[in-house]
Amino acid sequence: MSDPGLMLVVAVFLLAGFVKGVIGLGLPTVAMGLLATRMPPAHALAIVIVPSIATNIWQTFGGPYLRDLLRRLWPMLIGLLFGVWCGSGLMVGPYARYGTLILGVLLIIYGVIGLKKVRFHVPPAKEKWIGGVVGVVTGAVSAATGVQVIPSMPFMQAIGLEKDELVQALGVFFTTGTLGLMLGLADAGLLTVSVAVPGLVALVAAFAGMFIGQNVRTRMHPDAFRHWFLIAMIGLGLYLGIEAIQKIATGL
Repeated sequence: MSDPGLMLVVAVFLLAGFVKGVIGLGLPTVAMGLLATRMPPAHALAIVIVPSIATNIWQTFGGPYLRDLLRRLWPMLIGLLFGVWCGSGLMVGPYARYGTLILGVLLIIYGVIGLKKVRFHVPPAKEKWIGGVVGVVTGAVSAATGVQVIPSMPFMQAIGLEKDELVQALGVFFTTGTLGLMLGLADAGLLTVSVAVPGLVALVAAFAGMFIGQNVRTRMHPDAFRHWFLIAMIGLGLYLGIEAIQKIATGL
């Protein structure tokens, strides 16, 4: 990767890590969205994999709820891996050019749901089978776009996880999904030596951004930041969607 390309990676992951440090999530969403403006989603995901796994593992073990979460979310986690396996190849197959369009639409949906503060409710009796379905759908979407927030995020809010539980649950879920994606990328031959340097640079920049974000969180109201972050995600989604439609229309 050229020097300007590495500078882009540093800037993107500083911002993505900053967002995660302030609100507890958003690193792969921000990174995939921004990198997809300059490269195919599959290449972007190959760079995102390492910092995403590292930060999510840290988040997974950053609380006391791991055992309870695994007992509660295991159908969703198994469904997630199955969905990723079923969707393997979507980023590099004949439908790869639609990945950016899907990513743009997902970012818009994610932003609108967040801004509208839409809340769903899943009764405990239906939690496991609905969780399994949500996991499969999220896995397939993740295999095509690298983003795992839809429909998993609304579901985990709908089952009534408290704030600290939700943060740790997101770490568990994203770690599981990202490991599944990593295996798919390796099988497709995309995890090569060529992504080692940008991946390492991204990892350092992501942790630096998280450190800055965690310090800013003590001085800034997270709700205000989250509001403008969601607006930015909608704008980025619109940009990616329009760009993808133009490329599809012209046959590029």
